[in-house]
Amino acid sequence: MNKLYPSAAEALKGIVKDGQMLAVGGFGLCGIPEALIDALQASGAKNLTVISNNAGVDGFGLGKLLATRQIKKMISSYVGENKEFERQYLSGELELEFTPQGTLAEKLRAGGAGIPAFFTRTGVGTIVAEGKEVREFDGVKYVMERSLVPDVSLVKAWIADKSGNLVFRKTARNFNPNVAMAGKITVVEVEKIVETGQLDPDQIHLPGIFVHRIVLNATPEKRIEQRTVRAAA
Repeated sequence: MNKLYPSAAEALKGIVKDGQMLAVGGFGLCGIPEALIDALQASGAKNLTVISNNAGVDGFGLGKLLATRQIKKMISSYVGENKEFERQYLSGELELEFTPQGTLAEKLRAGGAGIPAFFTRTGVGTIVAEGKEVREFDGVKYVMERSLVPDVSLVKAWIADKSGNLVFRKTARNFNPNVAMAGKITVVEVEKIVETGQLDPDQIHLPGIFVHRIVLNATPEKRIEQRTVRAAA
């Protein structure tokens, strides 16, 4: 099975549609699939529900999809760096499902593992638990959370072999493995592609069984969200 596609647009062709649920890897602007986000914007798909830790910044990352009003709902844990996100939410134009960060990661991991729901202490007694089942185990209350299984997952990795085995680079790994596992169809943007067998099996972070399509983006921008430097001495 050939998993390699010549461009991000080709990698999304035929699988992205209006009204879908998508998951997008990254944390802030670290480890985001820049080319795939641009291709998703260019596809014109709308009324999307997007699962991502946050929503990029104004004019970059998922912020581009907010600007073109392609996102109907965000499932996120942090959204504080995006003024357009704030404007749309406060004006009632954008739905938001706030989820504690660890719970969000586990909802994706569980979805990829075929686990439909799980119990967690996080959120018990808060608005996070409203409308959800709460059960007691060994004298402690837990809230039930449903897992997430997006129609399409967009992922950023450092290296892939032609079978889709992935290596992530340092903190750019973040949510990407869980996002990749959860998707019904997973598309991965990488900086380098090698032949199958070239990667040390002990160094592979995610096996290719979870990866359906691969696209090369050898020169991503990798924009820094906030640059803080020490004053010159």
